[in-house]
Amino acid sequence: MRTRVSLIGLTTIFALVHLPASAQFWQQPDREKMSGATISREITIEQKLNEQVPLNLTFRDETGREVQLKQYFGKKPVLLTLVYYECPSLCGLVLQGLLKSLRVINYTPGDQFEIVTVSINPKETPELAAAKKQNFLKEYGRLDAAKGWHFLTGDEAQIRQLADAVGFRYVYDPKSGQYAHAAGIMLLTPGGKVARYFYGIEYSPRDLRMGIIDASQGKVGSPVEKVILFCFQYDPSTGKYSLAIIRVIQLASVLTVLALGGFISTQMYREKRRHKKEAKG
Repeated sequence: MRTRVSLIGLTTIFALVHLPASAQFWQQPDREKMSGATISREITIEQKLNEQVPLNLTFRDETGREVQLKQYFGKKPVLLTLVYYECPSLCGLVLQGLLKSLRVINYTPGDQFEIVTVSINPKETPELAAAKKQNFLKEYGRLDAAKGWHFLTGDEAQIRQLADAVGFRYVYDPKSGQYAHAAGIMLLTPGGKVARYFYGIEYSPRDLRMGIIDASQGKVGSPVEKVILFCFQYDPSTGKYSLAIIRVIQLASVLTVLALGGFISTQMYREKRRHKKEAKG
């Protein structure tokens, strides 16, 4: 399933127009008179649900060590964030929005899921990634999350392959030295397939938790959470989970049948005991 979500790009452009010049993370070069429609096509997020991400891509982690993407996959879902560390505004808002949701849910990176944050700027260094990781872990307040939140840098070709695989379109402006991109994060299955998209700069903790349970194929989450997930359905157009009335009715029907069966069984058991007592008397 591939759905082009150009509204994200248009929303970003609208917001930038209303920001002061010093706060804008990207400005259109004077020499290029691009239309709003053209820009939105360039910086949109194209949904590629169930697309396989190439896990043999090579990056550098925050220590400078060369790593392959597959090192972070195999057992747990992976939240992927594509940003750049020196972005003056939007990237920070995306990571702050994620951090806000992470503080609410009772899952910790490295335990139930992994987070892989990749810089889209090939000029950024592992030292910069390490500083960014330290800052966010300090804000998060869970030092044990260090093992599960990875800040990577890499070469242009590797970054582009990853971004293309998940449909993350961005544009570099050589005049300002900044990037224009949409706001959102992606959730991948343990096998590296695109499972969910979450848009904007704020992410519902409930949707994030349900997405992790969903992407883990039931390996994460309590029995109660899995029952709740059954009653909700993921909407690709919004990146949110909404109540599925049919599923609620189905679950209610099953519970009614179980309750009725339990009641009948109890009554039959009591009746049987009563007859035994009368026979003995």
